[in-house]
Amino acid sequence: MQVGMIANYQYLSDENLVKLKNFNVQEDEIFEDVEDWNEEAELLLDIDKMWDVLHFVLTGVSSSKPIKNNPLSEAILGVSSLEDVEEFIAYTEKTRIADIVLALENFDIEQAMENFSIKKCKNADLYPNIWDYDDEEEVEELKEEISDYFQNMKNFYKQILKANGNVMVTIY
Repeated sequence: MQVGMIANYQYLSDENLVKLKNFNVQEDEIFEDVEDWNEEAELLLDIDKMWDVLHFVLTGVSSSKPIKNNPLSEAILGVSSLEDVEEFIAYTEKTRIADIVLALENFDIEQAMENFSIKKCKNADLYPNIWDYDDEEEVEELKEEISDYFQNMKNFYKQILKANGNVMVTIY
């Protein structure tokens, strides 16, 4: 993994979803289009480097092991990813957004943070490799940061549902 891989989530119009689905690695430079879409996005969420740990908190496994048909895993990694591209680009069609919102709504982040363990994060080899905290105050700050990103993600998906949109996930 590269240093500084951050995750962005954004509203994806039906028109841009079609472009993404029809992407051909030999003919297209999709990443340049994606960057343009990022600049134009009205609904955009950046969870920085916390995507792997958030996936772990929500599902119990690293994002390197996505769980098919699991709305909590899909919230972080999308449903369908593009093959043969250097960057991670995935999308979730609007038909799955309500399930993701429901799963996020029903997830007890407070309980998850009570059970949160730096040692489990280190053992799971999560990105980024920051799991050497031993100061209780640092751990509390990290738990608060994860909770904030979770809340932001929940709000983002609610907005997408309201806008009847699709979602594009990029991690680079």
